[in-house]
Amino acid sequence: MPHVEVTETVVAPRARVYEVCCDMESFPRFMPDVKGVKTLERGPGFTVTEWDTRVKGRPFKWTERDTFDAVNHHIDFKLVKGDIKRFDGFWQLDEVAGGTKVTLVLEFDFGVPMLAALLDPVARLLIKGNFQKMLSGLKEQLESQSGGQGK
Repeated sequence: MPHVEVTETVVAPRARVYEVCCDMESFPRFMPDVKGVKTLERGPGFTVTEWDTRVKGRPFKWTERDTFDAVNHHIDFKLVKGDIKRFDGFWQLDEVAGGTKVTLVLEFDFGVPMLAALLDPVARLLIKGNFQKMLSGLKEQLESQSGGQGK
């Protein structure tokens, strides 16, 4: 199963970074490849969100269930429906010297075993690049708001 992991250190307090990560509908404001996020359902400690993104200019849409753990600054996401068989992962936020380390992890499966050897490595690189842009956008947004002040 392809695995993607990206990290970024953000010079901002962990609680503030977590707050922004939980407000997924705001992502299109600072993440150019995210065209829209719509909350379909909200409950205690979870949301169901519909995503409209672009990977290399091509539309990539899905619905996921997001589970929030405010104590551990952790967000799990799991595919509910979409054009892919599996798209599950998490956000983990950890305090580090000077700010917050944001880790975004994903495991995915297109569900086409005969093409996996060809598609998976390319998709992994594209998704990793897209996630790196997302975290860079998050970093830029938060650091511009906080004036570059860490913890």
